[in-house]
Amino acid sequence: TVSPVDILVDSANQLGAMISTGSRTRLHVQMERARQSSEEEGRAHSDVESYTGGAGGSLGGGGRTSSVCHLGSGGTVSGGVGSLSEARKKESALSDIGADYMRVNGAIGSFRQLQKPTSMQSLPTSSKMSYTSAEEAGIALVGGADFQKYTDERLQHKSRQKPNVGYRLGKRRALYQKRKKISDYCLVCGMFGIVAMVLETELSMADVYDKSDFASLFIKSLISLSTVILLGLILAYHALEVKLFAVDNCVEDWRIAISWRRMIQLFVEILICAIHPIPGNFTFEWTVIKAEDKASVARVVSVDVLLSIPMFLRLYLICRVMLLHSRLFTDASSRSIGALNRIHFDTKFVLKTLMTICPGTVLLVFMLTLWIIAGWLLRACERHHDENHANILNSFWMIAITFLSIGYGDIVPNTYCGRFIAISVGTMGAGVTALVVAVIARKLELSRAEKHVHNFMMDTQLTKRLKNAAANVLRETWLIYKYTKLVKKVNPSKVRSHQRKFLQAIHSLRRVKMDQRKLEENQSTLVDMAKTQTNIHEMVSEMHTNQTNLEKRVNKIEDKLATLQIHLDALPELISRSLRIHFQPELEMRPANGGHITPSASSGPRPLSDFVGMRRIVGPPDNVGPSRLRRRLEALAVSATTTTT
Repeated sequence: TVSPVDILVDSANQLGAMISTGSRTRLHVQMERARQSSEEEGRAHSDVESYTGGAGGSLGGGGRTSSVCHLGSGGTVSGGVGSLSEARKKESALSDIGADYMRVNGAIGSFRQLQKPTSMQSLPTSSKMSYTSAEEAGIALVGGADFQKYTDERLQHKSRQKPNVGYRLGKRRALYQKRKKISDYCLVCGMFGIVAMVLETELSMADVYDKSDFASLFIKSLISLSTVILLGLILAYHALEVKLFAVDNCVEDWRIAISWRRMIQLFVEILICAIHPIPGNFTFEWTVIKAEDKASVARVVSVDVLLSIPMFLRLYLICRVMLLHSRLFTDASSRSIGALNRIHFDTKFVLKTLMTICPGTVLLVFMLTLWIIAGWLLRACERHHDENHANILNSFWMIAITFLSIGYGDIVPNTYCGRFIAISVGTMGAGVTALVVAVIARKLELSRAEKHVHNFMMDTQLTKRLKNAAANVLRETWLIYKYTKLVKKVNPSKVRSHQRKFLQAIHSLRRVKMDQRKLEENQSTLVDMAKTQTNIHEMVSEMHTNQTNLEKRVNKIEDKLATLQIHLDALPELISRSLRIHFQPELEMRPANGGHITPSASSGPRPLSDFVGMRRIVGPPDNVGPSRLRRRLEALAVSATTTTT
């Protein structure tokens, strides 16, 4: 019989190469749970009934045996559903391992708390799985009476399951593309409404038709239709945002993605995009006090004036389209680098990038757009009460003067609408002016290479000035000494003149040294310091690597020296053994020839000290002289050394 614990160990060894480090910890926990459950089941159930079926299929097992069920066609199964559930309980540990593997690969969600309550049964802690076929491997099965219920609901849950990470990434990419298209459609509808509104307002201001004419009603109807489509597209855009949030965070219930911030953002966007001139002729009386003579002037004005101005707030859709079409946002490598550095790619980041790449173009486009839109809005607000604003060029003049913070006062706004526009333009003009100054200063700044060339040239010039100042000091010192010590009659005026020049040379020398010190301080920029720090870090890393390699080589040399010492320690014993083996026959033959020593046959090997005095005791062997014996001993020593090496 094969125990479930053995099956767990084999499965863990097979899946260990595919499961990440974080999942391996959970594997050990699941294996411990399975070990405990198998021990409890072994005590509660001693035997599992055997199942026999036709076409060679059978399900059998003992008290702690886990087997695979093969049901043949036309076969019968005896024992009921109870034993089948018991066999599946044996394999709960395998289901836990498979669930961990699917969680790592993205087949199931990463967080149990983000799943729907109906799918909590398929979690690894409460799932019972059985690998009855290849297509059901890794699918959670419930045991006992719930088996039939699961088989009925499995097809319903199968469509909601995410097979793997590739499926989620593909779905995420499709949602990104769909969101980009919907954003483009939103911009088209929003710009169409703005253009149609400007066209209808200009035709009405030029008295081409009245607000109650069919042409005006037709254009306003087109504006209303485009507004309704725009509102639907905005709802679809935020629905895609919720789906993307669910895919990115493995959320099954879309209501988790609904937050107060998202709801407020959706409400504000709908409110901004819903404002538009409605079809019909609706008027009201607008009373203002003129700034010139303080006279009160009342005019009957159409409601379309107040409803047309907020339509320009739809231009925020341009920023969204710029973000979704930016290469930084669509490029996978850029997004990966940003994710690793925890940089969120939003509209602010894209605008900063554009200001870094082409600041002049961005500021020019922004100023021209602001100038044209603000001029048209000021004309629309002021034309009913002041004839000067009936000409759009006068409105452009006032916007330009206000934008540059000049304010001649020849043309002033009378309505609160015009004054609000003037204040907004003045505020944005101050900010844009500061940005223009910063951009110009950055453009006029020297590059790094130009700074190095400039610093080198300045250093050369200061060195020359320093040498000239030092030479002037020496010259004036010599002239002062000459006209005070080497002449017969001292000329005080000439001495004072050289003394003044001497002091001027000293001050010039000090100024040159101060300029050199300032130049050295300015040369040490943050970029140079960072580069120097990087170079030092690389050098230290290289030195550390070389030191590590040197330590390894020294350790190897020490190991070899230790081995050599062991062999040298064993060398005398080897020489002694070789000598005993070589002279053993001669010692045994010596008594037969009249020698004095008769070695015993049972005596063991004798030490080397006995052979050292052998020539003195027994004398040299027959036909062997001292020189020949010495050479033989040296040869034996060399052979023993070679054998040892």
